[in-house]
Amino acid sequence: MEIIVIFCRVVFASFANVLQKKLANQSHHPLFIVMASYTLLSLISLPILLSLPVSHLSEYFWINIVLAALLDMAGTLFLVFSLSKTDLSVFGPLNAYKIVISMLLAMLFLNEIPSLQGFLGISVIIIGSFFLMRGTAKKTNQQSLFLLFTNRGVQYRFLSILLFSIGTLPLKNAVMVGGALTTTTLWSLIGFPLAMLSYLFFSKKKEQPLLQKVIPALPQLGYLAISLFLMQYLTMIVLSELLIAYSLALFQFSMVLQVFLGYKIFKEQNIKSRLIACLIMAIGSLLVLNA
Repeated sequence: MEIIVIFCRVVFASFANVLQKKLANQSHHPLFIVMASYTLLSLISLPILLSLPVSHLSEYFWINIVLAALLDMAGTLFLVFSLSKTDLSVFGPLNAYKIVISMLLAMLFLNEIPSLQGFLGISVIIIGSFFLMRGTAKKTNQQSLFLLFTNRGVQYRFLSILLFSIGTLPLKNAVMVGGALTTTTLWSLIGFPLAMLSYLFFSKKKEQPLLQKVIPALPQLGYLAISLFLMQYLTMIVLSELLIAYSLALFQFSMVLQVFLGYKIFKEQNIKSRLIACLIMAIGSLLVLNA
């Protein structure tokens, strides 16, 4: 059962990323995509909220869910910025760096020093990164790695991973108190005004009227909102059932899936080298997880 939950979570996340990239490729700004998807998320969540008991929830829960919603909304925004500027087949393998960033955060704030195997795993992930940009410029490994880390889309992805990684702790605290469905519902509703404020403050004033943008994109936005809600609900189940180790292991499958989807849907190039990168980075991730 645990494997099915995590597998479905990976599939919904990948489907959401495809829709986000499609919308970005249609010249929709990431601020609009995030605002519109959170608007529809809130419309899904509001009827559910009416059937949930929330009056008993403690101050501890509310502090954690607000903090998690803030970090995750910002993380989602940088995620969509990343998808608007880089290939899905590059974006996907970067999931391996979730483990690296989590390890670095543990070193900084928990004084947890990785084992030799942990450092070896990080080195293998970096070696795998050489192949992500290998076909883009037939140069040395060092130049390929420089191209990767100076790519704006990749930098946005690292920012999103950092924000999601920090947000995992308050999210886990919230779900352990409130349960998976309640936490997902309130996470969606609290994220909506944050996404709307980001859109109002930072979007360009000369953009076309909002309704003119929403109506043609509504079917894709609707599928995106449903995928995000289901993905987040399954994430809450993973956190509440303490299935994080299983989840991180199966994230390696999501890397391969996103490379395949990038090739089939967006006709992205250099797939062989990116599949090699996936394999090497997955081995590095598993080394870190088993350290």
